Amino acid sequence: MGTKVEHQAFTVVENGTIVTPGGFSAGGLHCGLKKTSRNDIGAIRCDIPATAAAVYTTNVFQAAPLKVTRESLSNGRLQAVIVNSGNANACTGQQGEEDAYAMRAAAARELGVAEEDVAVASTGVIGELLKMDAVLSGIKALPEQLGKETNEAEQFSQAILTTDLVKKEACVSVIVGGKTVTIAGAAKGSGMIHPNMATMLAFMTSDAVIGAEALQRLLRQATNHTFNMITVDGDTSTNDMLVAMSSGYAGNEELTMDHPDWEAFAAGFTYVCQVLAKAIARDGEGATKLVEVEVTGAVSDESAQAIAKTVIGSSLVKSAMFGADANWGRIIAAVGRAGQPVNPDTVDIRLGDISVLAQSRPVVFDEEAALAYLQTDTVRIVVDLHHGEGNAVAWGCDLTYDYVRINAAYRT
Repeated sequence: MGTKVEHQAFTVVENGTIVTPGGFSAGGLHCGLKKTSRNDIGAIRCDIPATAAAVYTTNVFQAAPLKVTRESLSNGRLQAVIVNSGNANACTGQQGEEDAYAMRAAAARELGVAEEDVAVASTGVIGELLKMDAVLSGIKALPEQLGKETNEAEQFSQAILTTDLVKKEACVSVIVGGKTVTIAGAAKGSGMIHPNMATMLAFMTSDAVIGAEALQRLLRQATNHTFNMITVDGDTSTNDMLVAMSSGYAGNEELTMDHPDWEAFAAGFTYVCQVLAKAIARDGEGATKLVEVEVTGAVSDESAQAIAKTVIGSSLVKSAMFGADANWGRIIAAVGRAGQPVNPDTVDIRLGDISVLAQSRPVVFDEEAALAYLQTDTVRIVVDLHHGEGNAVAWGCDLTYDYVRINAAYRT
């Protein structure tokens, strides 16, 4: 179950996994989609049909698994998710759709659930047909790999990775009406990260009693402040998907927005999303550091979000972070081109605690101290516009030589 660390509204479950919430099992294995021996197919299964919700990429070119998952989720429930890495099954035409449906049917048969209660997700190379013999043999072998322990959860988390260097997991518990409710998540993502919904692939489990409409609303709200606020390279994938399932095993009174513990549950849910989102940003392809941009004093939260994402997505800002160059000119230039209301005479910029711009005028600062700060593995840029009450935080990473190396040879 992991150890617990108290927060005001929830408790962080250290070493908690996707199977920590009651009712869930998971697992993964290598079926032959990847050239290496890393796991490339996995599944999450709930003991009973679970309340479910999802958000998807806004890319016009959407991979076949998204169509299948939307269809499965039309009744607001799921009992299993089947996911492969190494091949996105995107831009693969009618055959790709047939393969995605075949994955759903095979997973339903092998996992003993209704076909319409299975979601399908894929990630990897675009434009190549799946090796269905490998996929189907992998699905057939999965039931023996599924379990409710940390090791099985680890195998699932490894199965969804592509260029990721590390797995991404988070888990919290919340008291709802005297009952302990657990929320967990696992995600993958390292490149092609600039989501407009969720990011790459992410999966959340919970044992709360909650309706599909309330879960969907919370998922969208949490996504908007977490996954939608990260960027690695400005590219939105064809396969981005975030799926949440809730078993109801905690036995709490049904959560609605009017429930007295709704805010605590929402805080814990959003925290899990934020941990996963930041982990993706930190693990950006070739990255050496996590970069956080906080914008305050904007005319609205939405305006602050747009400015923060413009700054964090700037190739020049990202390059400066890699070089530990306190070049605030790149930051203010990004602020100015974000297409949002800004008073050009009232902007402050800080790098950590080091002020480099005040009221849009240069501040004399210690270059050596700035260099030392920018060489750390987490850098925080603060922009105060002094123009309103809006604020937002975005996360990203530096742009390195290795990003080009990795993506120049992605298929090979």
